[in-house]
Amino acid sequence: MPIGVLGLILVSVSMSAVAQVLFKFGMSSAAVRAAIAKGQGVDVLLAVGLSPGVLGGLALYGLGTVLWLAVLSRTEVSQAYPFVGLGFVFTALIGYWFFGDALGPARLGGIALVMAGIALVARS
Repeated sequence: MPIGVLGLILVSVSMSAVAQVLFKFGMSSAAVRAAIAKGQGVDVLLAVGLSPGVLGGLALYGLGTVLWLAVLSRTEVSQAYPFVGLGFVFTALIGYWFFGDALGPARLGGIALVMAGIALVARS
């Protein structure tokens, strides 16, 4: 796989992982939590839709999708798609650092398996 394509893949997957973190920040905001507590459907939709975290996450997903389309135009989908699994690795690590998410032995083992699978696909 050419290094440029690999770079596009890594940037695209990283953008998706960061988008997840922005979604988490957005959904954890005081405005969204208050709207959810009230239980008013329209208020919840407005609070979520106007949350900077959610909007930022959507923007990153959009940009990441454009990059992903560039990837798909340059390589086989069966070789590129397994790299999406890196998103699980990135979000687990970011969740650990920013939110204190648990990274027990089972989760770390799963991350190692995902990374091993991606390494095998990258070599093919």
